[in-house]
Amino acid sequence: MSVLRTLRAVAMTAATLGGLSGALVGLLNEQGRRARVAIGVLEHLWPAPDGVYFDDGGDPVRLAVLGDSMAVGVGVTHPSQMPGVLLAQALAEEAERPVRLSTYAVSGSTTRDLVPQVDAAVRDEPQVALIIIGANDVTSRISARESALLLAEQVGRLRAIGCGVVVGTCPDLGIVRPIPQPLRAVGRRYSLRLAAAQTAEVRRAGGVPVSLANLLAPEFLARHVDMFSSDRFHPSAIGYEAAAGVLLAPLCQVAGLWPGWAASPLPVRSAAALAVRPSRVPVWLQKRHA
Repeated sequence: MSVLRTLRAVAMTAATLGGLSGALVGLLNEQGRRARVAIGVLEHLWPAPDGVYFDDGGDPVRLAVLGDSMAVGVGVTHPSQMPGVLLAQALAEEAERPVRLSTYAVSGSTTRDLVPQVDAAVRDEPQVALIIIGANDVTSRISARESALLLAEQVGRLRAIGCGVVVGTCPDLGIVRPIPQPLRAVGRRYSLRLAAAQTAEVRRAGGVPVSLANLLAPEFLARHVDMFSSDRFHPSAIGYEAAAGVLLAPLCQVAGLWPGWAASPLPVRSAAALAVRPSRVPVWLQKRHA
């Protein structure tokens, strides 16, 4: 995900969709400019370490990872910390057999960019697929409905070949602290709206949605120094480990390893996270966008 493009587009989204005043549009654009200065630049962008994990010569479970920078693992300091690697290793332990990891995700992708990724994945006939997508749809001003329907179509293509699909829905852009208020509140509102639409459409298409916003935002807010990478925008290795922790059980479910598994109604959270309450969209902004 391009930080510069993200922050500029969040402000433009608020302006174009909300009919806000010229003064407020100017404020949001200025806040985006200041946040771009505050956010750092990552030095390392690692290639995906695809291959067979825990290879014992047996037939591996074929795991495909699709989506955007969060699916790629932008922000880690070593390839072993990438979410695909973490999940391939954990899935191999649970399955007690090798797992072949194939990464099709591309940083900066929107849901419109999933089509060639799924084209490539379908040719390799994965048994399990993880998709993380959505943040760039918000910043690219793709409507929540269009984005969710496009996602459902690609989930349906994977399900048609017998692949179990887990989707990490749009993360909460309101947790990125270098983005000031009220711009951060705008990003939060649109990202949560998209996540809700994704959840409904993924279920209809036969996939399993996982709310990254609900499950991870409190921890990221409470432990932002640990959870974010040096650019203060993408997750750190600890942040990706937390994400893998909430994605593993659904992946085991669709892989047929945990057939009786059901999601807990309440995620496990630290005391610090429980003390944090997510910021609400200001009342004046809610009225503007009602």
